[in-house]
Amino acid sequence: MQPSPLLLLLLACVSQPVGALLRLCDVLWELQEAQERCLQKLLEERMREPKLPTPDCEILWDNMSCWPSAVAGQTVEVECPPFLRRLTGRNGTMFRNCTQDGWSQTFPRPDLACRININSSSNDKRHEYLLKLKVMYTVGYSSSLVMLLIALSILLSFRRLHCTRNYIHMHLFVSFILRALSNFIKDAVLFSDDVTRCNRHRVGCKLVMVFFQYCIMANYAWLLVEGLYLHTLLVISFFSERKYLQGFVALGWGSPAVFVVLWAVIRKLWEDNGCWDINSNEVIWWVIRGPVIFSILINFILFINILRILMRKLRTQEARGNEASHYKRLAKSTLLLIPLFGIHYIIFAVYPADAMEVQLFFELALGSFQGLVVAVLYCFLNGEVQLEVQKKWRQWHIHKLPLRPLALSSSFSNGTSGLTHSTKASPLEAGRGSFRASVI
Repeated sequence: MQPSPLLLLLLACVSQPVGALLRLCDVLWELQEAQERCLQKLLEERMREPKLPTPDCEILWDNMSCWPSAVAGQTVEVECPPFLRRLTGRNGTMFRNCTQDGWSQTFPRPDLACRININSSSNDKRHEYLLKLKVMYTVGYSSSLVMLLIALSILLSFRRLHCTRNYIHMHLFVSFILRALSNFIKDAVLFSDDVTRCNRHRVGCKLVMVFFQYCIMANYAWLLVEGLYLHTLLVISFFSERKYLQGFVALGWGSPAVFVVLWAVIRKLWEDNGCWDINSNEVIWWVIRGPVIFSILINFILFINILRILMRKLRTQEARGNEASHYKRLAKSTLLLIPLFGIHYIIFAVYPADAMEVQLFFELALGSFQGLVVAVLYCFLNGEVQLEVQKKWRQWHIHKLPLRPLALSSSFSNGTSGLTHSTKASPLEAGRGSFRASVI
């Protein structure tokens, strides 16, 4: 009896290890491609020259593996299908005997030969772990998306906040927003239960993966831009921020496009399997992984040097009074941001198989909250942003005062004193704002 496609999908699902987020469409596409290759070999064999002997057992496709032709009395051996080897991480072989009556049954059974334990309790635990992980990163990306949109709206709304430093922050916010959206789109496309749509959405599925990889690389590129800009402010006294901003935009949005297009072309030519969501060829995957790891390493080196410069400034006569407190604040925020810049990515790139559960936790669960933390640090805890919001709130409050005529005199005097105080303090605030813009 030949194994049915439903049985194959069941075997694939129960053998799914932690981290291998299986798509039924990938299995169906892989089986379909293997079947086409097998039937093509059978057609070529039947069209061969008549003087060659006809095999007793023709090429056979059993919905799982392709068995080559054989003569009676021969035992044929084939390996487990690639998708099962990829899921289990183990290899195995199956056998068939060619008899006078044709092919015998496969022995041992595919689940035994490929070392798949259908009744294993670990499968339920893995499935439960992945579901919890999916809930965690869905909450993380959702909260990050909301906070980033609010932070981006605030920076765009106040004209006094429009400067090179905040422009870079806004680009970083957009990269985190795109990363969150690409994750939601990827999940909706990749993990749909409607397998009848597999062939109709195959090209679109690959485009979604290209967009997803671009958003990931762009996010790391803009994290690198943040480090480069901060390092440039501390090292170079005078520079053209407009020209630097143009270069940063090209680096943040342009360089990821080059590597993603290169990766897509290579995948199309040499590894056009499934939806491009499974990276079986490590060499091709390094087209994406390599630039990301390189940007993280550069960023880490930059931040170590930034801390060195800040510590040196705090020890010298350059930093006194309020200036020293600003440097200390900058050092603290820098230390908080170092874990956000993907240091764990390098560790798991070197040891990918030893701590898969921990890697998934960092990459998906904790990584999904990065946008939330960046929005809080770069917007909601920013002194300039808080000052502008307070000014806007006072203006709105003063405009509402005529609606309360009974308390007009006292409210008006309080509002006037508040205005006078803010007007007197504005030079100092402007000076602090300009100093912050030159340092942070």
